[in-house]
Amino acid sequence: MTDILPHNKSERVAKFKPRARLLLQLGDQLIKNECIALLELAKNAYDADASMINITMFHPDSKKDGSIIIEDDGFGMTADIVENVWLEPGSSYKQEQFLERRVTPLFHRLPIGEKGIGRFGAHKLGNIIEMTTKHEDANEVYVRIDWTDFADHRYLEDIPIKIVEREHPLCFVNGKTGTRIVIKDLRKEWDRGMARDVLRAITSISSPYKSIDSFVPSFQIIDKPDWFDGILTWNKVSDYSLFQFDSTISGNHIIDFSYRFTPWNTMTKLHERYIGMKDPFVQNKLRITEEDEKTPVRLDNYHIGTIKFKGYIFDLDTYILNMGVSDRTGLRKYLKSNGGVRVYRDGLRVYDYGEPENDWLALDFRRFQQPTKAISNNLIVGAIELNRDESYDLEEKTNREGFIGNDAYDAFKFAIIHVIDLVESFRQIDKKKLKEIYGPTPKSEPVMNLLGEAERYVEEKVSDSDVKTEIKKYLVKIEQDYKLVTNNLLKAAGAGLSMSVVIHEIEKIIYEVDKVLKAEKASERALKLVKHLSSLIDGYADLIRRSEQTNEFVVNIINQALFNTEYRLATHKIEPIKRYLTNPVNKNLRCKVARNLLIGAIMNLIDNSIYWLDQKGFKKNEKGLSFTKKIYIDIVIDNNFINIVVADNGTGILLPTEEITEPFITGKKNGAGMGLGLHIASEVLAAQGGKVSFPDWGEYDIPEEFEHGAIVVLSLKK
Repeated sequence: MTDILPHNKSERVAKFKPRARLLLQLGDQLIKNECIALLELAKNAYDADASMINITMFHPDSKKDGSIIIEDDGFGMTADIVENVWLEPGSSYKQEQFLERRVTPLFHRLPIGEKGIGRFGAHKLGNIIEMTTKHEDANEVYVRIDWTDFADHRYLEDIPIKIVEREHPLCFVNGKTGTRIVIKDLRKEWDRGMARDVLRAITSISSPYKSIDSFVPSFQIIDKPDWFDGILTWNKVSDYSLFQFDSTISGNHIIDFSYRFTPWNTMTKLHERYIGMKDPFVQNKLRITEEDEKTPVRLDNYHIGTIKFKGYIFDLDTYILNMGVSDRTGLRKYLKSNGGVRVYRDGLRVYDYGEPENDWLALDFRRFQQPTKAISNNLIVGAIELNRDESYDLEEKTNREGFIGNDAYDAFKFAIIHVIDLVESFRQIDKKKLKEIYGPTPKSEPVMNLLGEAERYVEEKVSDSDVKTEIKKYLVKIEQDYKLVTNNLLKAAGAGLSMSVVIHEIEKIIYEVDKVLKAEKASERALKLVKHLSSLIDGYADLIRRSEQTNEFVVNIINQALFNTEYRLATHKIEPIKRYLTNPVNKNLRCKVARNLLIGAIMNLIDNSIYWLDQKGFKKNEKGLSFTKKIYIDIVIDNNFINIVVADNGTGILLPTEEITEPFITGKKNGAGMGLGLHIASEVLAAQGGKVSFPDWGEYDIPEEFEHGAIVVLSLKK
């Protein structure tokens, strides 16, 4: 439909008239700092098929006398390209080249840049730019731009840019091609810190693990060589890494994975450990999922391509560094500046992933949540490799500060966190061994050991009997208080781990009570629900009340643990097999135990089974296979123990059984478990003369459908 104008109105065509200072503003806002400015110019050289780019600086601490020379040996530009591409901000020239998949003639590269804003990098560095460029079989071209002119003129079109063509080249002689940019009248005085940051950025333009042999950048300051003294390089620090991993992600799965623990030569009591794709824990973690470990991350819905992720992990604990690091301060400073996970596409870095201020994977936050398991940015030097041709759904922001936060980017991040979580599980086990053997305190009962040593010292060295008696009295008091505190902490931990379950269960029942009361007006069903709620709360209160060892019916304890988890089992559609109820002998079986702690221990085992049964269920469901989740509980009596056998038909125990009763060792995804359940169960049983064990298949009479699941036995002393 055409608008009809009144007779007294006229129509005319108007045009946008960009102000000259617009380019100055764009340059300042799109190019964050000097590091990005030089990286942008380096990427331009890469796109021009250059094999090297040399950056040389003079008098960096003087704006007036300072200058920067940037020179590459790429294919250069013709006068036409300079005028219609280089002098055209936002040009789609490279974007069209990428869409048509036109690669460079020598090194067959697809363009990294596509926004057409790389030339603003030169403006960020200085006010005067002199560019000389030479293309094969074309004249040498010279352009001089004084950015201060842009503030003196009203519109862009008012600023004349002179392009000089030289039939006889002055810079690129003897058939050479390339581009040379001289930047003068620096916009900022540089200091030693800025220069070192730029050097770090330039040297990190390619991955530390996979440098681009066909593209070598360099940066030097002629009259300030001492500014780079003492800078550690990757080659000097990589040997200090104790943990390394390598992984490949394709589609929705990890298709290749390896983890290696490499203790230093000084750690003679430890041996190298290697984990590969055949490890059962790795096999269970191949599927990429979101944090709930249920929802698959559909990477194949996006153009991300194959992801290669490699990393070196360090340990900065003082007792570790003292075993082999001479420059401990230097290593810490290096990891503070260079630690983190960087992203590379076709071997070139995507800024600013891996910079100290960019915790894009929230590693530091995860470390705060789980300090004993999670790794922070200053503990890892990681590199992610992407293919430019395959990963175009990961689109760089115009200001060169990472990728646009779209759905593809979210899926990409989930995949990386998934791998990190897997690596953390293995590292946690090896780190525990390190601490046990070389840590500052003995592994078992360090406080009791110290008290024992003190008591022996007093007995042998103190001659005055009154003084000796007085000191020993205080040592006994300290030991009693210590045991009291640890016992209370144990109870608190047992209750604390169950509190989230308490809230979860009660919320569900209260919700249903409310719904039934409204719908059925206080029917008999509502009354039963209220009674059930009351019983449930009483059951959970048992976990929190102080508990002494009493003579208890073992069947009643198991029943209470199952009653407390009844709604969770029903919600997760898990069928409990109560084999212990079929043997009449068990009905009157008693044992002297702390009732509430044993209930909590059994609940912890059920909680673990729920988690791993869900994991197996998700995998079966994804493959379109049916799966009935089951938990099996029985009582087996032998000469010394009453054994409560808890088994499931889930994934089985995937971590070494000698490790999983240690605190904070968990195979669950970060945040899904603290790694205290089995540890507390073990401590509870040990305190009462019992034990937790993980029998091999065949040691107990258990139905075959549980053969590949987890089997845990709580043994109570008779």
